[in-house]
Amino acid sequence: MELFFIFYFALVIFIIAGIWKTFEKANQPGWACIVPVYNYYIMGKIGGVKNWWLIFIPIINIYIIFVIMIAIAKSFGKDTAFGIGLALLGFIFFPVLGFGNATYIGPNGENVLQNDVNSLGQN
Repeated sequence: MELFFIFYFALVIFIIAGIWKTFEKANQPGWACIVPVYNYYIMGKIGGVKNWWLIFIPIINIYIIFVIMIAIAKSFGKDTAFGIGLALLGFIFFPVLGFGNATYIGPNGENVLQNDVNSLGQN
């Protein structure tokens, strides 16, 4: 029984580390992933979702979690299927995102730096 708890604890630490790294890649505080409610605010900020607070409304919260996760996936250059994976199998997909080679390109996939470069050429 103790062996089960050791493996379970190791898995939980690995998942938290994956989310922590994902937050840090997006230039957000990594410790925010372990603070309830605040972590959804940061996820909304990473994904560019302004109505993150809808997670407090039953039934709508299911929809908004999918919206947030898809926006986070697009923020790292991934597709919608990866965002659905984040929502349904986050214990697999967050470590892939955090420890993988994905880079943060801006809220909801908008590359802010590229927009600045484009605006410089139009002056």
